[in-house]
Amino acid sequence: MSKTLDVICLGRASVDLYGQQIGNRLQDISSFAKSLGGSSCNICFGAARLGLRASMLTRVGDEQFGEFIREELESAGVDTSHVVTDPVRLTALAILSIKTKEAFPLLFYRTDCADMAIDESDFDEAYIASSKALLITGTHFSTPHVDSVARKAIAYARRNNTKVVLDIDYRPVLWGLTRPGEGDNRFVSNTDVTKHLQSIIPLCDLIVGTEEEVHIAGGSTDTIDALKTVRAISDAEIVLKRGAQGCSIFDSEIPDHIDDAFFAEGVRVDVLNVLGAGDAFMAGFLRGWIREEGYEKACSYANASGALVVSRHGCAPAIPTPEELDYYIANQHDIERPDLDPELNYLHRVTTRKPAAWDELCILAFDHRQQFIDMANEVGADVTLIPTLKQHILASLNDVASNGTLPNQVGVLIDDTFGQDALNEVTGKRWWIGRPVEVPTSRPIELEGGRSIGSRLVSWPKEHIVKCLIFMHPDDEQTMWDAQSRQIKELYDAVCVSGHELLLEIIPPKNMPCNDDTIVRCMENVYDLGVRPDWWKLPTPTLDAWQAISSLIETRAPHCRGVILLGLDAPIEQLAKGFEDSAHFPLCRGFAVGRSIFAKASRAWLAGEIDDDSLKADIASNYLTLVKAWNKRKDT
Repeated sequence: MSKTLDVICLGRASVDLYGQQIGNRLQDISSFAKSLGGSSCNICFGAARLGLRASMLTRVGDEQFGEFIREELESAGVDTSHVVTDPVRLTALAILSIKTKEAFPLLFYRTDCADMAIDESDFDEAYIASSKALLITGTHFSTPHVDSVARKAIAYARRNNTKVVLDIDYRPVLWGLTRPGEGDNRFVSNTDVTKHLQSIIPLCDLIVGTEEEVHIAGGSTDTIDALKTVRAISDAEIVLKRGAQGCSIFDSEIPDHIDDAFFAEGVRVDVLNVLGAGDAFMAGFLRGWIREEGYEKACSYANASGALVVSRHGCAPAIPTPEELDYYIANQHDIERPDLDPELNYLHRVTTRKPAAWDELCILAFDHRQQFIDMANEVGADVTLIPTLKQHILASLNDVASNGTLPNQVGVLIDDTFGQDALNEVTGKRWWIGRPVEVPTSRPIELEGGRSIGSRLVSWPKEHIVKCLIFMHPDDEQTMWDAQSRQIKELYDAVCVSGHELLLEIIPPKNMPCNDDTIVRCMENVYDLGVRPDWWKLPTPTLDAWQAISSLIETRAPHCRGVILLGLDAPIEQLAKGFEDSAHFPLCRGFAVGRSIFAKASRAWLAGEIDDDSLKADIASNYLTLVKAWNKRKDT
């Protein structure tokens, strides 16, 4: 039958809770970062991220972590049709930390976990036959139940020309050979495990493992002897992972000396943590092996992928994308510290973002703070009403969005000064969400909370886009630009660490002259700092300015998400004209308009002149009028 998949990965699916303090004992860790985990899951995620058609075969719990695993896999392009929800068991956990480069305390919480309850009824022969390869990791042979299920999948594969891949992935603790606290122990000699693995090895087409894993498979701590034992019972290609040295491949008779086999030299990097490197190696190797690109290519992908992961914090999130991997392979000898290389880190940041695209954004911006205070003062209203007002504004947008007839992508800009309740409500709705960090009207720019912006972002959901409004002009005095540029650079460095996207909003001061190149020159100044925002929010450009902006972004930051048009309290009719000028520039992703939509009704509500329903109806009407103008922009 047609092979619609490149690889099916059967095995562990868990959540990693990774200690964020490097050098601590595990018992002293004070905070953890959550990510996808489990060798099979990591490999599947990595294979999909690197462009293979990958599918995961496993079970997860009927709870939030199970949903997280499914969503993370899908975000990388993994087929999750066979990620089965177990009705009673919990998703497995791994809790780990980095003590030193060689020591990584690791606890597995896998007692009666969901993935170990995978059942033969969770898949059929047609599913296995649809893939070029079936990968199974060693843990899913460690109990009679999962052993039986894995062998059933292998039988289907062998009947249907689906290659069987074994990642030995030997974890003694998961075979019951160590105490629970020794999850980082990579080798315990055991004849029963060796005998068990040797009953599986003859069924495989590709076997991958470290020297310790080959030792357990071959029943000898002499690597050549172990390899010869494996070869005696299997014709499989054997890939020996040799850490920083690289890897060797044995596809025929085992030589007497390890260096007489095919060898691909590894990449020397400064190691932060070796956990996850093997999974990245496997994902990279599969990229070349399944596509039949030859050993040199497959090993190049594998060694480089592993090297990048050992230089970073985390497992699955650290696996590279194709663009990032190709860039690293082309430049690896000039990159001594991948973790510090600006271009490599930029590529990892922008090519792993999600969702993949925003192109029809209609954003209601009500992150204003000082303007609402002024409005309340002008009508004699209590400023404590502002949070309630912002919830009403959000409710009006909710009503519009829930109608089901809006073809556009909905977004909001909301502050946490008066809009925290509104922010909490909208988070998780998969809307575009921006959140300001600047002190209103400050020039030079100051950030709310002072210089410690990084500590503030720790509490922000990752889906919140950091928005910073800067009043700037390319002809600013040097002292002004020095102050502005310092804050811009500090903010950019902070979001690169926190993982948030950054939107820079540029508005030239009213008392300074502007022409078609004013905004472009401002953007050039920002790019010259080494700052590449994910988004720009700009006053409506002229046609000539649009052309210059598009060329600049294409040259300096082609991964930029795009440009959002701001409103500046202009009449809706004037904004509609600006939309028309943007129609020929795909880089324009939408608008973010506020006062033009809500100001009049909000003032009346604060003054007690209209009720809640009238407020919401007026805002919804204005918003829909602007959306209609946006959607008609290409008709003129």
